[in-house]
Amino acid sequence: RAGKGKGLPLSLERAKGSEILFGVAPCWLALARARRALFRLFLKQPRGGSRKPVLGELALQAAARGVPVLWVPGRELDTLSRGRPHQGVCLEAAPLPFRSLRDAEEPRLGHAESGTQLLWLVLEHIQDPMNLGALLRSAYFLGVDRVVASHSNSCPLTPTVSKASAGTMEVFDVYSTDDIQGFLKAKSEEGWEVVGTVCRPEDVEGVPVISCSEFRWDKPIIVVIGSEGEGISLETQQQCHRMLAIPPGRALHPGIESLNVSVAAGILLHSICSQKRRHGD
Repeated sequence: RAGKGKGLPLSLERAKGSEILFGVAPCWLALARARRALFRLFLKQPRGGSRKPVLGELALQAAARGVPVLWVPGRELDTLSRGRPHQGVCLEAAPLPFRSLRDAEEPRLGHAESGTQLLWLVLEHIQDPMNLGALLRSAYFLGVDRVVASHSNSCPLTPTVSKASAGTMEVFDVYSTDDIQGFLKAKSEEGWEVVGTVCRPEDVEGVPVISCSEFRWDKPIIVVIGSEGEGISLETQQQCHRMLAIPPGRALHPGIESLNVSVAAGILLHSICSQKRRHGD
């Protein structure tokens, strides 16, 4: 069994290949959606006081799913979550894989007026799980229709990603592809506009760069976000019709010339999605 070790309580031995979700929102939504195999729910044993209502509700939800519930001391939850903030809840589950684009249902652009308002987000080489979780949370909240991540050199859908996404990962499908450039080229040929993002406009050659506040769209679009350090690769830039930049609000000190990738994506997506709402009025 995975997780077996000297001095480890029997209750903490894990099923082979399982992982530990932690935190109320990820565990609650994983139970509610049941998109992956669920093995056991671990809840914090109260120290003589009454149990938190949310823990009781989680126990009922697990029981309804046929998932065993174990009430354990807080220190055992600390061990399960490796010291990360669990809020009194851990859930042993099978990993959640990316979905394959081959299995995705393609929207029929010609059969719906909303076709021009489709917005997909492509993530190239996002490696930090906190950034990936924050990106998914913003994308879901702001109305992005689909998220596609590069399969290689990217963070998998880990429990840390689920926690950083406040559980969004449990309800929002995330697709992956091994060929970002081929995917973008194919969508462009279908009539989609491919829009990249850039911190420093002078770094881009051959692709027009405009401020996100000036951007207008009248066809389905894909917004591409690049890696934390390198941004969008040159090969992917060449598949973009335009590049978007966020204008700074002051002269920037050298070395502080860019935003966190998930913050930048949130600003750009809000700027674009606010048009989506206006067009839909």
